[in-house]
Formats: sequence, structure tokens, C-alpha cells
Amino acid sequence: MSAEIIAVVLSAVGIVVTLGTSMFIGFAWCVRRTDAVERRLNDRIDEVERKLSARIDEVERKLSARIDEVERKLNDRIDDVERKLSARIDEVERSLTDRIDAVGHETTEVKVAVARLEGPVPRLLTRTR
Repeated sequence: MSAEIIAVVLSAVGIVVTLGTSMFIGFAWCVRRTDAVERRLNDRIDEVERKLSARIDEVERKLSARIDEVERKLNDRIDDVERKLSARIDEVERSLTDRIDAVGHETTEVKVAVARLEGPVPRLLTRTR
């Protein structure tokens, strides 16, 4: 074998080793870069999730407080309306009772007056011949 052929073979082997090595290093760099991007993305997602959870918890707390306040106000208003209605119902009941008693009393007086107008109950009269 001549020196030129050995030089060509060594040059070809060198080029193949160099290309293989550079391709392997390039692929390793891509994998490392992808992992770094994925890690940063996961960190950002975790951060956003933490912030959203905190905001949701705060909104839930405020909403619960508002609901409790509205419920308390509604209960107070319902109790107030119930007291007023009970008072009015008692008043109407008293008024109706008084009126019914008055009508009963007047009915008794009318019966007495009619009885006085009619006179005594007629007795069984027999004819005398």
C-alpha cells in the first residue's frame, strides 16, 4: 500500500470520526436544551398554578363572607317581616273576634225583639160551643 492510500483512508476515518462526534455532541446539546426548556416551563406552570390557587382561595373566602352577610341580612329581614305579620294577624284576629261577638250580641237582641213583637207563644185554644 502506498502512503497516499493510507493518508486517504486515515483522512476518511478522521472525517467520519469527526462527523460522528460532532453529531453526537449536537444531539446531546439538543437533548440538554430541551430538558432545560421543559424544566423552565414546568417551573412557570407551577408558579402560575400557585398564584391561581391563591387567587381562587381569596375569591372563595370573600365570596363566602359575602354570602354569609347576605344570608344574615335576609334572616334578619325575614324575622322582621314575620314579627310584623304576626302582629297584624293578631290584630285582625282580635278585630274579627270583636266583630263576631258584636254580631252574636246583636243577633241575640234581634231574637229578643222579635219575640217581644210576636208576643207570648199561643196556647192550644179549644173552641167553646
